[in-house]
Amino acid sequence: MSSNPVRGAAFMLDGLTLLSRPGLKRYVAIPFLVNLLVFTGAIWYGLARFGDAVAWMEQQLPTWLQWLDWLLWPLFVLALLVIVFYSFTLVANFLASPFNGLLAEKAEALLTGRAVDEPLDTAKLIKELPQTLWDEVRKVLYALVWTIPFLILAFVVPLIGPLIWFLFSAWMLAVQYSDFPMGNHGLLFRDQRACLRERRFTAIGFGAAATGLTMIPILNFIAMPAAVAGATAMWVKVMQETRTAQAKANP
Repeated sequence: MSSNPVRGAAFMLDGLTLLSRPGLKRYVAIPFLVNLLVFTGAIWYGLARFGDAVAWMEQQLPTWLQWLDWLLWPLFVLALLVIVFYSFTLVANFLASPFNGLLAEKAEALLTGRAVDEPLDTAKLIKELPQTLWDEVRKVLYALVWTIPFLILAFVVPLIGPLIWFLFSAWMLAVQYSDFPMGNHGLLFRDQRACLRERRFTAIGFGAAATGLTMIPILNFIAMPAAVAGATAMWVKVMQETRTAQAKANP
């Protein structure tokens, strides 16, 4: 199946556009507030620890690589930003997960032409809360298992390590955000990953755009709801077709 990172990145633009559509704004409010609080904390934490991180980097840099300071510094700062914002993104997604699932449901309704005028179903949110949070725990555990080796690689291997970390973060955010629309259709976590692997470059392109958005001041506050809406657009326009093909191939 065709897989295009540029098309994947474009779904983030679709997500930003969807946020302004009538009928969806009310479902954006809580994810936005969660993201605002979490990323404010991330910025504060990053600024407070930046000096320590810089001192650590200088201690780790061999003498024979001192002449590469001008190149390693930007890469180190970029890797640090991605790591901090990636970590806090996991926290934000966990806290806002029940509302992100509802946001994905309403975004899909808009994309498929259905009305989005039902009131917020608080009883449904409470009923589904345990399963939703357990799914989030599974995603966090999956992320932690893979984060540790890639994090070590990011700091130990100059030049290539930060790039690999960025691609890993892009994949993980694609997995994180795609869970909301796919989970609404009953896909298990392993099935979600299998679906994304079929369009790996599209997924990584989407995740790279989501990662980039989380690193832009002000815009990072709407990164989570925009990514949920964008992942929903990706599901409706690309991944749902992939899932249907998988189901036919494995009845």
